Amino acid sequence: MNPHLAQLHPYPFEQLRQLFSGVTPNPAYSPISLGIGEPKHPTPAFIEKALMHAMAGLSAYPSTHGGEALRAAIAGWLERRYGIPALDPATMVLPVNGSREALFAFAQCVVDGARGDALVMSPNPFYQIYEGAALLCGATPYYVNSEPGRNFAPDYGSVPAAVWERVQLLYVCSPGNPTGAVLGLDDWRQLFALSDQYGFAIAADECYSEIYAGSVPPLGALEAAHALGRSGGAHPYPRLVVFSSLSKRSNVPGMRSGFVAGDPRLLKQFLLYRTYSGGAMSPPVQAASCAAWNDEQHVLDNRALYREKFRLITPLLKRVMDVELPDAGFYLWADVRRTGLSDLEFTRRLYAEYNVTVLPGSFLAREAHGLNPGRNRIRMALVASVDEGLEAANRIVAFCQGL
Repeated sequence: MNPHLAQLHPYPFEQLRQLFSGVTPNPAYSPISLGIGEPKHPTPAFIEKALMHAMAGLSAYPSTHGGEALRAAIAGWLERRYGIPALDPATMVLPVNGSREALFAFAQCVVDGARGDALVMSPNPFYQIYEGAALLCGATPYYVNSEPGRNFAPDYGSVPAAVWERVQLLYVCSPGNPTGAVLGLDDWRQLFALSDQYGFAIAADECYSEIYAGSVPPLGALEAAHALGRSGGAHPYPRLVVFSSLSKRSNVPGMRSGFVAGDPRLLKQFLLYRTYSGGAMSPPVQAASCAAWNDEQHVLDNRALYREKFRLITPLLKRVMDVELPDAGFYLWADVRRTGLSDLEFTRRLYAEYNVTVLPGSFLAREAHGLNPGRNRIRMALVASVDEGLEAANRIVAFCQGL
């Protein structure tokens, strides 16, 4: 067996199952889950229709590279969304079966684990795929804590030069999971300068980019690179690859459809890797994905639903815990210390007494540099309907007030 498998941590939802072991939730309340970031809004009908009308494509093997129409649709969306120069769909865009598998596979492609001292850096808290990808390619994870005083932006300036010299891959999540933090242009300027100096690749996870409360959409990595003069020349977007998905944007998590885009040199090697790993997207899913990337009205409608939930729910929860509207994404990242309970105690008792599931923040982070930045926080995914979300919020308020 691969010895690195023994290094993997239990997934947060397995930890949650263990936390709830032996607990019978109050039968007076129907279950409401804010624990999993799985979109619950209806899938747009035109996407379902496009999927069904393309079933004839099942009779042919799909290309790992993806069809020209899909790559062109993705490139067109990136150009419209971020105001960047036209991307070459043949060399700078690659469809993938959701961002999750691509984020994992990318590390296996770009990291030389045989070097022995390889580091893969990520924010802390983080999406656990980053850690698993690092461990299974033979590297060591290095965590940079997200700090409340910096609006949950990781303090990359605190990382010693001796660490940067060993970093082969940096995972960036903006908008962040679970914090909702969005990196600004100065943050990207710093990261690009470090990448130039030390030669590591940047994997920019942007799957929450289309859910935001304000009028200005979150800055994207390709957008920042273009603004800083890194989108042209013989080597555009050096060492930068972005990852995105239709799951949150278009409410199709079951379609497993996303893309990677950026540095054509890295994508050429990633395509070679994926040719062997068998990650081709089925033709019906490609057709439905084309329809989704080419339409924005359903995205506007989806965003409006999330804005309504944040507008109604956040003020309720602020009465009983420290929580603020995030820059973007669909999570609330709340500090529960005012309740006198730890994140584990809060989660277990809320489930037992009011049948509402949230996720302890300590499950989403690691002890690093003297602290676990998720401790005493909870993550709440506002993915349910407006009415169900309000019901959950009112139960949480009642629980806290009754402590």
